[in-house]
Amino acid sequence: MPSIETMMIVALAGFALSASPGPSMLYVLSRSVGQSRAAGLASAVGLGLGGVVLAVVAALGLAAVFQQSELLYRGVTYAGGLYLIYLGAQMILEKDSGEPGEMKVAKVERRSYARIIWQGVLVELMNPKTVLFFMAFIPPFVDMSKGDVMMQMLVLGILVPLTAVPSDVLVAFIGGSLAQTVKGNRIIRRGLAWLGGLILVGIGLRLFL
Repeated sequence: MPSIETMMIVALAGFALSASPGPSMLYVLSRSVGQSRAAGLASAVGLGLGGVVLAVVAALGLAAVFQQSELLYRGVTYAGGLYLIYLGAQMILEKDSGEPGEMKVAKVERRSYARIIWQGVLVELMNPKTVLFFMAFIPPFVDMSKGDVMMQMLVLGILVPLTAVPSDVLVAFIGGSLAQTVKGNRIIRRGLAWLGGLILVGIGLRLFL
């Protein structure tokens, strides 16, 4: 099992990533505003399930590879650190320079909750940001000396979708008003961008130090 400190760091980075606008957040926002809050919550459930699927796939696949090649494990570790630094820097630069783009909510057709959950799973599975996060971010926090690499990756991987649940639920309940508040307040936009960006950059640097 990973240490409590490692799990807290992974949870913090996962929350910082989930709080940034992306396909997942826009899907929840569209369902909440375009259909109902219950539909928004159903989409959040689907996204969480999709994240769990990615965690299991990453744990089964990468664990087997890393146990065969320590060199590959080290390479992915450093690549994961660089990827986190890149994500954090991108978050700061894109939100702090010029006028940010609007969070546009697409029109949606009313669908059953089961259909919405299934769509949420697909949105998460096809979200490149989430896929790269699992592939590049989780391995650096695995301690090969503790053994049971697959279990460590599984525990840390499942933490990522769990940390996204609070922000997705918040968007589902007050998505419309929240989007307008963030979009209309330059200080809030920049503050959130700097906070999330610095968290990711800091954790990325920690992997090297």
